[in-house]
Amino acid sequence: MDWTQAVDQYCERMGPEFWAEPVNAVTNLAFVLAALVVWPRAVGLGRVLAVILVAIGIGSFLFHTFAQPWAGVADVVPILLFILVMIYAANRDFWGFGVGWSLLGVALFVPWTAVWLPLFQALGMGSTAGYAPVPVLILAYAIALWRRAPDTSRGLAIGAGILVVSLIMRMLDEPVCGALPIGTHFGWHLLNAVMLGWMIRVHGVHVLAGRALGR
Repeated sequence: MDWTQAVDQYCERMGPEFWAEPVNAVTNLAFVLAALVVWPRAVGLGRVLAVILVAIGIGSFLFHTFAQPWAGVADVVPILLFILVMIYAANRDFWGFGVGWSLLGVALFVPWTAVWLPLFQALGMGSTAGYAPVPVLILAYAIALWRRAPDTSRGLAIGAGILVVSLIMRMLDEPVCGALPIGTHFGWHLLNAVMLGWMIRVHGVHVLAGRALGR
């Protein structure tokens, strides 16, 4: 593979130049701003998630400027890392699982994705299909936690809803390109920043509430 080959995946990009996607590039600042907003109330693994959130912004910025395969890796890896750390944090802090069970839950994300991915691919979601199992998983946690922690459950459901809208923005980028030259991928960035920051906040509120109750 040529790791420096030019990649053109988004409506806004009109050439190989560094600033060929200015809106997509600049909107990655939203991830950094979201991390700064949630940092003061982030707790434990929430602070790890906030640092990863900054890395997501940096990685995505690199991909929407350099637009080469190596930058694509820098874009995707922090997102995957955020998902896995969030699953671990949810298993440990929402359910009270030990390290072993929490890690098992993380490992199960692979078969979970493998089960759902063909369905979303069949629905014509393209590259967005790889992200689609995530809101389903968040909603599953929300439903399972409804009796145990209703406030946390509602928070997770809201996060899943924001992510669904974010995925729609990602999918619409090419279909609306003729009418909207900058596309809609920037909306994926902005909504994702809100959603990921929200998830960190939901985690922090849950942990702090547990401490207040002496759990």
